[in-house]
Amino acid sequence: MSGYPNVSTGRCRRAPGGARRPETGIASDALVLACATRAELRVARRTGARAALVGLGASNGVPEGPLVSFGLAGALRDDLPVGTVLDATRVVDATGAELWSGEGLGVSAPATILAGERVVDDPDERRLLHERTGADAIDLESGALARTGRLRGVLRAVSDTPARPLDGLVGAVTASGGVSWAGLVRAFVRSPRSFVRSASDARRALGRLERSWAA
Repeated sequence: MSGYPNVSTGRCRRAPGGARRPETGIASDALVLACATRAELRVARRTGARAALVGLGASNGVPEGPLVSFGLAGALRDDLPVGTVLDATRVVDATGAELWSGEGLGVSAPATILAGERVVDDPDERRLLHERTGADAIDLESGALARTGRLRGVLRAVSDTPARPLDGLVGAVTASGGVSWAGLVRAFVRSPRSFVRSASDARRALGRLERSWAA
């Protein structure tokens, strides 16, 4: 455990035989899946992996050990449908400068992740960021994890796209990664149809994420 008291880590069953991810050279059960939200944390723990709740933008702090940035991401390209699993080999900032590169985890096709500092939900802004940085998707945690020097991989599933944005669900998660019930109510009242669609997309993406790591 690190010196960050707000970081929640847990471990379920060990991977059979201490299997290794060949691309990292590290036993799977040594990797810590760093999750922004409690929903992502539940998925990570169901796979038997070690997992930590780091909060949005890793605001809870970062645990020690080799890290995998694990969770959902927003697509910046129109041709990445909801549920697409991204096995990043690069993390870049808003200028396109590289913050991290690696071999990937051998789970899915390689991708580039943009280290976001805020949620970007406007479709035109998403497409502009793709053109400017070359990134395929954006999340809020991979940049902070890359800066630790202990990032070993990034596994993300697309939960929202330029054509299927988050809409009101943007405010449904607290900074520490919990559920904002008030935010959920506001999102539903604002647009019940968008709320149901966005929630369904997130569940689909989480399911794909779980299966990709457990495979």
